[in-house]
Amino acid sequence: MDNISVSTTDVRIERHANQLSRQLKLLREKLFPPLSQKTLRTFSSGEAAQMIGVSDGYLRQLSLDGKGPQPELSQNGRRSYTLGQINELRHYMAKLKPKDALSYLPWRRPGEKLQTVAVTNFKGGSAKTTTTLYLAQYLALAGYRVLAIDLDPQASLSSMLGVQPEFDLSDGDTLYGAIRYDADRRPLKDIVRKTYFDGLDLVPGNLELMEFEHETPRALSDRQRPGELFFRRVGMAIAEVEADYDVVVIDCPPQLGYLTLGAVCAATSLLITIHPQMVDVASMSQFLLMTSDLLSVVRKAGGDLQHDFIKYVVTRHEPFDAPQSQIVALLRSLFSDDVLTATILKSTAIADAGLTKQTLFEIEKGQVRRSTYDRALESVNAANGEVLAGIHKAWGRT
Repeated sequence: MDNISVSTTDVRIERHANQLSRQLKLLREKLFPPLSQKTLRTFSSGEAAQMIGVSDGYLRQLSLDGKGPQPELSQNGRRSYTLGQINELRHYMAKLKPKDALSYLPWRRPGEKLQTVAVTNFKGGSAKTTTTLYLAQYLALAGYRVLAIDLDPQASLSSMLGVQPEFDLSDGDTLYGAIRYDADRRPLKDIVRKTYFDGLDLVPGNLELMEFEHETPRALSDRQRPGELFFRRVGMAIAEVEADYDVVVIDCPPQLGYLTLGAVCAATSLLITIHPQMVDVASMSQFLLMTSDLLSVVRKAGGDLQHDFIKYVVTRHEPFDAPQSQIVALLRSLFSDDVLTATILKSTAIADAGLTKQTLFEIEKGQVRRSTYDRALESVNAANGEVLAGIHKAWGRT
C-alpha cells in the first residue's frame, strides 16, 4: 500500500512498460546489427534447387554460364543464394520454359481469386500467431506473393517479422489506418511494408487497432452512417492491394470483436487453431457457438460468409500424451476431414528459434539438434502443405 501511495499503479505499469520496451530495443540492436533490422539467412545451392524444382547440377551450370543471378561463393567454393535470388531464378525458369511456368512460378493466374486465410481462436495460447507466421513464410518460400496482416493489438506477428510496434510505427501505420471511419483514412498500399523475407509483405499491428473496437459502436449508432457495414471494411481495404498478392494471411486478435468479424467476412477460408487440452476444447466450443450467433447476424445484414474451406489445425501437439491423443481422436470423429491430417508438434526447436524472434525456416540447422529440427519442420510443412492444397483446390488446380 505504501508503494502505491508513492507511485500510483498506472504510473508504475507505464514505467515498467517503458523499461521493457527499451530493453527489447537494446536486444534487437544486439541481435540484428548494425541497423537493428532482421535479415534472412542465405540458402545452399541444394536448398535453392529443391525450392525451385531443378537439380543442383543445373543451378551450378547456370552459374558457370553466367545466367541468372550469381550466387555467393564461400572460400571452399560452396554456392549460396538469397531468397530474392531464388525468386529471380523462378522468373528466369518460367520464361525459359513457358510450358512449365506454373511449376516454377506459382502465382495465381487470371480467374484465380485472391485467397485470404484468417487464422483465428479467441483463446490465448493456441499458437495462433505462430501458425500464421509459419504459414506466411512457408508460402513465401514456395514462391507465392504473400501479405501478412497483424490484427492483434499485442502485435506478436509484427515483432517476429522485424517490427517493434513501440518504436517503428506511427499513427495510422496499422490496418486501422485503412479502415477507420474519419477523414484520416489511408490507402492500404501506403501502409504495407516490405519485410526482410522476400515475397512476404506486412501490415503491422499495435495498440491503435483497439480504436476500431471503440469507434465501431459509435459508428453503428450514427443514423446517417450506420457503421458503414463495419464487417466489410477489412475486405474493402484488402481489395485495394488485391492485384499485388496471391495469398493474404490474417492473424486475428484473441477475441470475438469487430476486427475478428471483419477478418472472417473478408476471408475466403478459415484456419482455427486448437491446443488439444480439455480446457481449450471447451473454450473453443463456446467460441464456435458465439461465432455462429454473431455471423448469422452479419449474414442477415448482407455479409458474404461463403468460405472455400474451414479447417482446424491441432497445435502444440504432444503425440505421446494419452489425454491429448484422446482429444485429437474426438476432434477427428466430430469434424472428420475438417481437421488437418497433420498436426503441428510442440517442439523445443520451435521454442528455441522463437527466443531470437526466428522460425525454423530462418535459423541455421546446426543451432538446434538435427533430429528435433527435422521432426518439427516436417510437422509444420505437412500442415501448411494441406492448407496450400486447399488453396489450389479453390483455384481449380490439380
